[in-house]
Parts: sequence; structure tokens; C-alpha cells
Amino acid sequence: MAASRKPGSRRRKSSDAGADLATVAAPVTPADRIVLEIRKFIASAIFFNAKAAETVGLGVTDMQMVHMLQLYGPSTPGRLAAGTGLSSGGVTVALDRLEKAGYVRRQPHPNDRRSLLVTLIPSALGKLAPLYQEVEAETRRLLATLPPRDLEAVIRFFETMGAAQVSGRARKG
Repeated sequence: MAASRKPGSRRRKSSDAGADLATVAAPVTPADRIVLEIRKFIASAIFFNAKAAETVGLGVTDMQMVHMLQLYGPSTPGRLAAGTGLSSGGVTVALDRLEKAGYVRRQPHPNDRRSLLVTLIPSALGKLAPLYQEVEAETRRLLATLPPRDLEAVIRFFETMGAAQVSGRARKG
């Protein structure tokens, strides 16, 4: 006995199953457009960071760890694991590579004898700055073309996205 289907529906061919995943649907709503542009931006940024990392002899994970330490300051390995989604072992391996390359220093935490504090070595960061100066200058130039109201909306959006990522990692962790 054949399965009943709703009128107007069609049975999906097995060759159709992968086709939907191979392309991104054209954006319909403003939210669709934003999601699409975010995906494009992230893909481009990942490749940019990979090239920058390669230029200075680092891996992509190592470079992102440097960025995390620049953005959030000295951190414990546990905090880096929570902030990156890496396992404690993954953080340790990345820190081993960064320490060997001269980018970070691990020292006893001044407030917790059981923990370490990871800090960046400022003199090592000099070779990274030129890799990002041009893109940062261009970003600032483009932002200067937007009215303050739009800039505030962009700030709120990124703050909301950042908070959602942190809470999502906390739920999964």
C-alpha cells in the first residue's frame, strides 16, 4: 500500500537531498541578507587570518589564541578553553606552540597558586601589527561614512551576537 501524501506535495528524489545543501538560498528578508553577509564576512576573515598566521609561522588556532589574549588580556588556560571552545588539552598544545614561538609567557597566577596566567609578550606582537594595519584602517574609513545612529545599531548587534555565543558555549560546556 502506497503512503499517502498531501495534495501538491512531491516525493523528494534521493538526488535532491544534497542539492539543497550545496547552495545557499537567495535572501528574501533583511535577516536572510544579514545572515548571508555574516557568512561571507566570516569566510573571508578566516582566510585572511589563515594567511596572516602562515606569514608569521603560526597556525590558525594559535593566531586566534593571540587575538583572544589581545582582546581580553591575561587569562588562565581554563578561561581560554571556555572562551575558545577548545578542550583544555587543545589550549595546552596551542600555548606550548605560542610559548616556543615567543608570543606568550605562562607564569604563576598572583591570586591563585594552583593556576597559571598566560600573558602576551608585547615585543613579539610587533611582527603581527603590520598584517592588520591596512584592514583596520580600511574598516575605520568605512565606518566613518556611517551616521552615529547606524554605528550604535552595529555595536548593539555585535554585542548581542557575542553574548549569544558566550551563553551558547556555556550551555554546551
